[in-house]
Parts: sequence; C-alpha cells; structure tokens
Amino acid sequence: MKRGSNRILSFVEQGFREKFARFRPLAGILTNSATKEYMRLTSPDNSPRFRELTMTLFRFVACSLLICLLPGCGKPSVAPTPEVSATGSPAAGAKVKLGPNDWHQWRGPDRDGIAKGPVVPASWSDGDKPENIVWKAQIPGRGHSCPIIVGERIYLETADEKEQTQSVLCLNRTDGTQIWKTDVFKGKLEKAVHAENTQATSTLVCDGEQLYATFLNDRLVWCVALNLKGEPVWQREVGGFASKFGFSPSPELYQSLVIIAADHQSGGFIAAMQRSSGEIVWRKSRPAFSSYASSRVIKLGGKDQLVLCGCDLVAGFDPNTGEQLWSTKGTTEATVGTLVTDGDLVFASGGFPGSETLALKPDGNVAWRDKEKSYVPSLLIHDGYLYMVNDSGIAYCYAAKTGTSQWKKRIGGNFRVSPVLSGDNIITTDMQGKTTVFKANPKEFELVAENQLGTEAFSSPAISNGQLFQRVADNSSGSRQEWLYCIGKPEEN
Repeated sequence: MKRGSNRILSFVEQGFREKFARFRPLAGILTNSATKEYMRLTSPDNSPRFRELTMTLFRFVACSLLICLLPGCGKPSVAPTPEVSATGSPAAGAKVKLGPNDWHQWRGPDRDGIAKGPVVPASWSDGDKPENIVWKAQIPGRGHSCPIIVGERIYLETADEKEQTQSVLCLNRTDGTQIWKTDVFKGKLEKAVHAENTQATSTLVCDGEQLYATFLNDRLVWCVALNLKGEPVWQREVGGFASKFGFSPSPELYQSLVIIAADHQSGGFIAAMQRSSGEIVWRKSRPAFSSYASSRVIKLGGKDQLVLCGCDLVAGFDPNTGEQLWSTKGTTEATVGTLVTDGDLVFASGGFPGSETLALKPDGNVAWRDKEKSYVPSLLIHDGYLYMVNDSGIAYCYAAKTGTSQWKKRIGGNFRVSPVLSGDNIITTDMQGKTTVFKANPKEFELVAENQLGTEAFSSPAISNGQLFQRVADNSSGSRQEWLYCIGKPEEN
C-alpha cells in the first residue's frame, strides 16, 4: 500500500513539474515535504487505523492534484482559430525594395544564416583596448529579437516588463544612436513565458517600405505593420494563443504576403496576410501542440513550398493558399530551429521530448534520419555539408546527401543562438556570451577564435557588408543591461 501511494506522489510531482515548469523549485519542496510527512504518519509506530486513514487522505489529495493538472485547468482554454480559405488569384508579386547589403529578416536574406559580401572579423573583444568593436549601444528592456539591417538603419523588438510595454526600436547603423522607439502594446503581457524566452523574441521582417512585427499580447498573436518612421500602418489580430512557454516564431515575406506560424497547445495555425492592409488571405489549422519554429518558403521540386517542422511532423504547404502538399512524421513535438535546404533536400531537427535530425525529398519522403538533434539552434548548410551546433555545445558535420557523420566535437557551453556563416567561418555564441568561430571544414573541426561579449546571449547575430551585429546582455555589474555591438574591421568603417 505504501509503495503504491509513493508512486502516486511521484506521479503528482512529475505532472506538477511538467505543467508548472516555472515553479520547479517549489514543486520539489512541496513533494519532498509531502513524502516525508507521509512516511512519518504511516510509521509502524502509529496504529493500523491511523495509517489507513492517512493513506486514504493522501490518495484523495493526490487525485485532486491530478485533476488540477489536466488540460483546461487554470486559465480558460483558447478556442481553436477558424480557418480561412484563399479566394481569387495567387498572391501577386509585390515589390520588395532591398539593397545587396540588407539583412532584412530572421537568419538573413535567404533565411538560412548565410552572409554575402565582405567577411566579418574572426576575433573581437571589448574592454580597455577594444578590438574590432565599431560601437556598442544600450538597448532598453529585454528581448531575444535579432537585429535586422536595412540601408543605414537597424531595427529590433524589445519589451519592458516593469512598464508592461512591447516596442520596436530603430537605431542608426553608423553609431548605434536611437532614432525612434514605438510602443506597440502596453499592458496584457503574457504570464506563461519560459525563463529563457521573452515578451519580444520574434525578429522583424522588412520589405524596404514597411516593418512587420509579431507579438503575443492578451493571449493573442498580433501582426503589426509600421512604416520606416515608426508610425503604425495597420495592426491585425491573427489568432488566439494558449501559451506554454511563450511565443517566438518570426514572420516572413512571400510575394504580397506576410506569413506567420503559431503552434500552441490548444490548436495552432499558420496564416498569411496582405502586406498592404493586414487582411488575412488564408489561415490553416495546425495540431494541438506547443512548438516554436519559424516557417520558411523554399524552392523544392521546381516549385515554391512553405515548410515548417514541429508537432511531431515536417510539412510542406502551398504559400499562395496554405493548402498542405505533404506531411511526414518526423523530428518531435516541440522544435524551434528553422529548416534549411541545399536545393534538393530539406533538413529539420528537434527538439523535445524526442530527438531527431532528418533530410526529406521535395515530396516529403525521407532521405535519411539521425538520432542526434538540435532543439533551439537552427542548422546550417554549406557546400554539400550540414553543420549543427546543438543546445549542449556539441558541433556536428554531416554529408548532406547521405547523412554520413563527418565529425563530432564538443566545443563547450550551452547554445540557443543559431549559427551564421561569413566566408568559410561558422560563427555561433553560447548562452554566456562566448562566441566560437570555426571553419566550415568537412574533414575536421578547426577552431579559429573564441570571443567574449557580455554574460548572456540568446539573440542570433546579423551580418551586413563585413560587419556583425550582436545583441547580448551583461549582468557583471549586478544589474542586467542589454547591448547591441557592431563588430567590424577599422579600415572598413
């Protein structure tokens, strides 16, 4: 009897920990205390009748806790967002006015982490004698939104939980001075947000005339369009969102559309809106799982496909209509990284609770699978080889066509940042602000440099015209302050 009741307590603790991850220390204290009290009360020193009543009481409390852990307890559930079917002709090809040096969206021009143009320095440092630091600028609030660069301006999201604001910032590329700040929302910030997430994690996208920002506010996913002066153009409620750990996907552009993915535990969606008006052109339902990956439009099999991983599958959609083209069971329930492609195959990895990296053909058939994974950092592909730096600081190299492992190397640290490529250098930063630079070399791991900025890094870097822009935080003075660094060679500035 005692063994069975201990199993109940163990199960309650497991459920409590999973459901209320933000309160893990409290869960441990409560369940450890309950177990000790249970053992005391059911001691042989007490009478059989007393022990029987104690076990009955503990079973009742355990069952009550289990009921509270069921879905729907606590916050009211979010109703599934209704689908919208596309009508009329496919999305028209609206102009995108961007320059060759613009890094206008999450992971750069092609959404793959690969930089074009001059190579950024491999080493840098801050301090009494800065090396390759062009400037650094204070960023108010907190956010993991990556900087984007369009022309001579830098844009990013941030949030101030004390002031209850979610905002978009514009900085001068030349010296980092703030040009404008637009508060998009005030109040109604999401409370169910993981400690490693923020209220401003999505990266903006720009078409050269307007910025498109996504935020989770008041249990709704919003898309907001601003002009380049920071003035609101339109604001659209895209759909409800039942948060488990917050929101992170970044929007992308396709023809006249801006596309947003929003997987969540009450039944998510992927949606497309007109860039000019915010009108929802199509919206398709997704499985009821919490996942965090951004979508990506790529050309596969001679046609454009919108691909997305998460919810225990990888799927391809028609970006004009949202209609599903194929779906393949793969990766796992929760993923964060964005898919990459070599033009013939598409590669995905994740996540939690499972572990898998796989390559798929344009029709969704599997080319190869591997049991290793990267949960948060995205993959990177270069010259026929797939590179991965996983969350635990292990770097991998695979032959893209076959999945054959080329090498594996522990570089240390824990990673949430996605790697970027400049020249033949892969650049990635761990959670403590240490950047590792290594060669995209399929023969062996070849370390180039290690660089430290700040004490915390979750935002992936942007690269433009030989300069790297890195958002970090510094806690060394006892209070947290975010900074944006511009890294580049002095002769190029």
